[in-house]
Amino acid sequence: MIKKEMIAMLLAGGQGSRLGVLTSKVAKPAVAFGGKYRIIDFPLSNCINSGVDTVGVLTQYQPLRLNTHIGIGIPWDLDRNVGGVTVLPPYESNTNSEWYTGTANAIYQNIDYMESYNPEYVLILSGDHIYKMDYEVMLDFHKENGAEVTIAVMPVPMEEASRFGIIIADQEHRIQDFEEKPANPRSNLASMGIYIFNWNTLKEALITMASQHALDFGKHVIPYCHEKKMPLYAYEFNGYWKDVGTLNSYWEANMELIDIVPEFNLYEEYWKIYTKSEILPPQYISADSVVERSIVGEGSEIYGKVYNSVIGCGVVIGADTVVRDSIIMNQTVIGKGCQVDKAIIAEKVVVKDHVRLGVGDEVPNETSPHIYDHGLVTVGEKSVIPSGVSVGKNTVIFGVTTEEDYEDLWLAGGKTLIKAGEQQ
Repeated sequence: MIKKEMIAMLLAGGQGSRLGVLTSKVAKPAVAFGGKYRIIDFPLSNCINSGVDTVGVLTQYQPLRLNTHIGIGIPWDLDRNVGGVTVLPPYESNTNSEWYTGTANAIYQNIDYMESYNPEYVLILSGDHIYKMDYEVMLDFHKENGAEVTIAVMPVPMEEASRFGIIIADQEHRIQDFEEKPANPRSNLASMGIYIFNWNTLKEALITMASQHALDFGKHVIPYCHEKKMPLYAYEFNGYWKDVGTLNSYWEANMELIDIVPEFNLYEEYWKIYTKSEILPPQYISADSVVERSIVGEGSEIYGKVYNSVIGCGVVIGADTVVRDSIIMNQTVIGKGCQVDKAIIAEKVVVKDHVRLGVGDEVPNETSPHIYDHGLVTVGEKSVIPSGVSVGKNTVIFGVTTEEDYEDLWLAGGKTLIKAGEQQ
């Protein structure tokens, strides 16, 4: 029988609804990031850099692009005869056919997959965070303490603690208590949603709690282990970690990549981030163009001016166009004479000539003020914006729009323009 010391289960089924139109056609872990990557590349690269060569990726929502991206795992050296990467969508069994209803339910439905490797330890990861972490160091901590469950935690500012699952631990890092999004937090150690379980412990907890509706780690599995007085430990992580769950945090994390000394460095030799790369020609920067403090992906052609921006692969930016503080994803084409300020433009968008994005004052968005905020302009994938249009801040555009969709070629700040047939 195959025996693996530790296998990883990567939860990548999330919709990421707070990313608005960016995730209407694609799962959050497959959203482009940093010019050439996708969000899921970070936990997958962490696995192979940490010596974890068996990864089950649990998909559910809009999995097509994720499946295509992962393929058989070649970029991460995860194309193995034994182990490697396996995509695990929900499937019909003869007793029931059901979607994954909670994080732990997704793991429970794949007990047979995990059993086939007879692991000693199972590492549970989430597919939508940007960070570098050596899971081997966390496993050493788990073993040294004789833990049955280890939860990765990181200190957060006390005023933000109520947004997280908070862990209360003693001097020995043993977990005494935990609270889900407490109004008055007793600690600032936030759970990162990264767990190491002894396999037998995990199996027992999943099987015992299986009947719970929307079986979840934070709400059911961890409390079960705690009640059973199993040794639970908190592993403190002090590196860079970003939950890119909102448009603003996603925009900020991209912008941090172009800092003079980036807090999160994509260029470290010893901890590479791997991704599936298209075969593209080199980037082309024309004689009249200016590029300052930006990342530009391969295959892109820059004829205008780009400042403080992250430009994906195969992007074209026309002459006399100025792009500032923006994220332009793969294969988007921006015409001539445009002005783009603080925009997030998804993949395969066409912005025609003389378009201005991000002008005027900030007004709250009329339909989803909690999603489209911080003065951003968000454009969903494969959208088209006609020539000569001006667009205000805190706006969203999704779909093939025409001049008739804009009153006097103007979309005021805070407006939502989502064409019929495009779901948010």
